[in-house]
Amino acid sequence: MDRKQMCVANVQYKKPSADGAKQAKNLLRYLTYRESRDEAARHAAGKDRWHDHGMGGSVAEIAARCDDLKSEHVLAFSLVCNPNPDLIAMVAPEDREAFVWELTEGVIEDFFDRRGLDTGVEWSAVLHHRLTDDPEAPGLHNPHTHIALPGTVYSEEHGGRVPLFFSRNRKVDHIEMLHRTTEDQMVALMDRYVGPEWEARYDQLVEVREAQMAITDEEPHGWTTNEDGIEWPVWCGVRRTSEATTSLGFYRLYPMPTDDDNEAVTIQFRPLVNGLTHEEAERLAQMLGIAMKGDLEQLRQMAEVLGQMTSAERSNLLEDLEPEQQSIELDL
Repeated sequence: MDRKQMCVANVQYKKPSADGAKQAKNLLRYLTYRESRDEAARHAAGKDRWHDHGMGGSVAEIAARCDDLKSEHVLAFSLVCNPNPDLIAMVAPEDREAFVWELTEGVIEDFFDRRGLDTGVEWSAVLHHRLTDDPEAPGLHNPHTHIALPGTVYSEEHGGRVPLFFSRNRKVDHIEMLHRTTEDQMVALMDRYVGPEWEARYDQLVEVREAQMAITDEEPHGWTTNEDGIEWPVWCGVRRTSEATTSLGFYRLYPMPTDDDNEAVTIQFRPLVNGLTHEEAERLAQMLGIAMKGDLEQLRQMAEVLGQMTSAERSNLLEDLEPEQQSIELDL
């Protein structure tokens, strides 16, 4: 797999100004009391939610610590450590929280060791258990951490605190170093929590998805019109969600912005029924591709009926159909 896709590690900072302090407190409140933009925190807030490694365990404590340890140009840094949900899905559910905390601690310790900061850096972190909002695969478990770092770090060489910085130039690229550190930590943890075959399993998942997307090389099952009155082809198909489940839905073209302010188009999948077995999803997609009779709305309605069925009811439906049957009638 492309190791750069294993984990997202992004750094931002707040300025030591009145606006920066206000923004930092708002961010800390959000991180403490939310899992995502649309979901409140599932676990205890405040001191029971933050892991304190020198920056405090509550909004007030961390905000005060940021102010005490700020530099001339930086009030505080914030770092996000977000593992790939496809890889997290391979980790046993009961082990995922421990996995992400080990990842976070390993990244911070290894990264600053590589930078030669032997004295370490104060930090505090909070774990979020959000669900993905990726339109192709919504609702996947996406545990990740938000880390608060100070604007300065203690230097034995200088006998006091000096500004903490993240350079990105030809001589040294701390962001690239952070990414490499994150990749190394992810590999070690995936080997330990999942097994050395995890990468081959991921590559197989990608290969299956590419093969499933090949249906768009065939004649479309229907057409839909976008808000600009442009017709787009539609294919009823499936997308492997994980090693255990597949989603039934449709592929179509979607406009995508580009760096030069123009638009390109890309084929993307939109799920309509999630959590199906691989065989179940494939059979239903073959049938619905014909039964939709070129109408995307008809496909949506049939998928809604299927989604309301129990697994046993869908199994009975498939068993009742003759192998050579090429369409499906659902009570809409």
